[in-house]
Amino acid sequence: MKTSDDYLALDKQLLWHPYTSMSHPSPHYLVESAAGCSITLSDGRTLIDGMSSWWSVVHGYNHPDMNQAIQTQLTQFSHVMFGGFTHKPAIELAEKLIAMTPNMLQRVFFSDSGSVSVEVALKMAIQYWNTQGKPTKQFFVSPKSGYHGDTFAAMSVCDPDNGMHSLFSHALIQQLFVSPPPAGFNEPINTDYLDEIRTVFEQHHDSIAGFIIEPVVQNAGGMRFYNPEYLNQLRVLCDEFDVLLIFDEIATGFGRTGKPFATDHTTICPDILCLGKALTGGYMTLAATLTNDKVALGISHDGGVFMHGPTFMGNPLACAAANASLTLLDGYDIPEKITQLETWMKNALMPCQQLEQVKDVRCLGGIGVVELKKPVDLQTIQPKFVDLGVWVRPFGKLIYLMPPYIISQEHIQLLGKAIYQVVSEEAI
Repeated sequence: MKTSDDYLALDKQLLWHPYTSMSHPSPHYLVESAAGCSITLSDGRTLIDGMSSWWSVVHGYNHPDMNQAIQTQLTQFSHVMFGGFTHKPAIELAEKLIAMTPNMLQRVFFSDSGSVSVEVALKMAIQYWNTQGKPTKQFFVSPKSGYHGDTFAAMSVCDPDNGMHSLFSHALIQQLFVSPPPAGFNEPINTDYLDEIRTVFEQHHDSIAGFIIEPVVQNAGGMRFYNPEYLNQLRVLCDEFDVLLIFDEIATGFGRTGKPFATDHTTICPDILCLGKALTGGYMTLAATLTNDKVALGISHDGGVFMHGPTFMGNPLACAAANASLTLLDGYDIPEKITQLETWMKNALMPCQQLEQVKDVRCLGGIGVVELKKPVDLQTIQPKFVDLGVWVRPFGKLIYLMPPYIISQEHIQLLGKAIYQVVSEEAI
């Protein structure tokens, strides 16, 4: 019988983890079980989860309603191809998504992951303009400091300079970029930024299919919060220059910013909306790309078909999990619940502002960020958090929290104390 050490040795030998070197791997911890907001390791240690497993497990682990939904669907069928077949879980999920997102979004395309939902959105935009007699509209504008995934088209609209994909720059489609939205959720609008976008549109609108942006929060590109009014004004510019507006809500959707969707901080609706991560409560991989009738029926003019079709599109188990997750979300008072979570995180993280190593502390909804003056070394800092009984996974200069929505104030306080202790030990 293999021991835990045996499994960890095999893991180190065989498995390639995300953003990890095979020759100098960062430590990985063998998980035995997980429930609620706690992850139990094979050595018996229990960690408070501050990450929601990359922002997806919003209801916590091993939730009985989620478990039951998947088990019930499993007794019926686990998968059928979505070409030529359909099924109730997918239909019900589409109905729920259309009901909870902005009114103009009426069509749903399911895919496997967030990155693929972005690929789908970009392809939708290009194919739409082709059917409108504008085949030169093949490129996209995106703000710097943005992140939209690791697949090829998604990489092409991520930050070209400081992002993680600069290695592939010569292999990627060369897109157009503007400055990141000026930081500060409550900061006044800087009209110079809107003028910059207008200039790009004036010069290149004949070749621009869409403008893609993470609404309100640029996540993996720096956890930057910005004024939603920029999005309202961006909608006006996109309409003026015949550019489709694409919102990437893979990270911000389903309550993370304090409203059901980050889009709800605005008064407008995008042409295309990308969803993922928390869609299934973190149980299974599933994403959705929503669009309006203009795009969907434009592509479908004269019987035209959209040229995309994942093998596991609309997987019934994933759709069942998503339906259960959305039912649970519907039972929350999202504004009240996430406002409470924001207050707890502010109280827990603000003491870090006193530390000389810290540049900024900021919170928005279910996102809490401690930004340091210099990048951390993940290989040395991660074990320190584990030793303190918490799971926090920093990147770059950022130590941040995106905990499950069900987390307690006590657990948030423990996460905050651990961050304070580890940061205070970091050399400047």
